[in-house]
Amino acid sequence: MRDHPQEGAAAPGEHGSTDGVPAGGRPAGGAHAEIPEVWHGRASNRVQWLLSSVGAACMALGIGLAVNSTWTSGLAPLVMAVVGCVAAGLLVLFGTLAFVHVAVRVDADCLEVRCGHMGLPRRRIPLDSVVDADFAPRVTPRHWGGWGYRWRPEQGTAVIVRRGEAMVLRLGDGRTFTITVDDAEGAVRCVRERLRLRRPASAA
Repeated sequence: MRDHPQEGAAAPGEHGSTDGVPAGGRPAGGAHAEIPEVWHGRASNRVQWLLSSVGAACMALGIGLAVNSTWTSGLAPLVMAVVGCVAAGLLVLFGTLAFVHVAVRVDADCLEVRCGHMGLPRRRIPLDSVVDADFAPRVTPRHWGGWGYRWRPEQGTAVIVRRGEAMVLRLGDGRTFTITVDDAEGAVRCVRERLRLRRPASAA
């Protein structure tokens, strides 16, 4: 996992560029010889495992209350406490374990994003709906209000599992979709080459 901890990062919409991946352009050199038929990438965040322990603790507390309760104030408060602890624990567990890592797959037709070990949430974006792809060298959870699957009405959506490099897809509806993924430059090159092959007339 490559992580760029600098807090002076470009906010969403302020996308950078790197050598070989100029913003708004195609990669330099004979890039299409290096583009695989299917590109795979991922990013992970081990901190999420630590956060998931909070959810496990909440669930354990709820189960402990249900099994070993000595409450004398009635059944209703006990049920509310148990349900509240278990529900909070499940929410925290899902919200953390679902974003321990993200897997990205790019083929000739679409880009697919799967989160966590179960692959949920999942998003599939046809390349026909993609206008271009940009490389963002520094994206942080602060820019999107936290980790996970994020949405900003003025910007678009994002899957943020860690700080650092990301790929930003510019979609046909004017919105963006940001994914933190290792080797984001390779992902951008792959998407741009796929778009060039799908639109040979406009690239000529």
